[in-house]
Amino acid sequence: MEAFDKLKVLVAAAEEEVIKVDKGNKAAGTRVRKAMQEIKAAAQEVRVKVLEAKAQQAQP
Repeated sequence: MEAFDKLKVLVAAAEEEVIKVDKGNKAAGTRVRKAMQEIKAAAQEVRVKVLEAKAQQAQP
């Protein structure tokens, strides 16, 4: 599922910034918050795709 692959890529990219935040980089915190918004939107897209797939399977 393409939407899920996109979500995985976003999470992997955010991981680098989270590590920088742990080391005290305050600017990285802003980037992490932005990435979390993008991750939230991508997760919602995955939810929608799963519901669509479920609805298609339920149709006779």
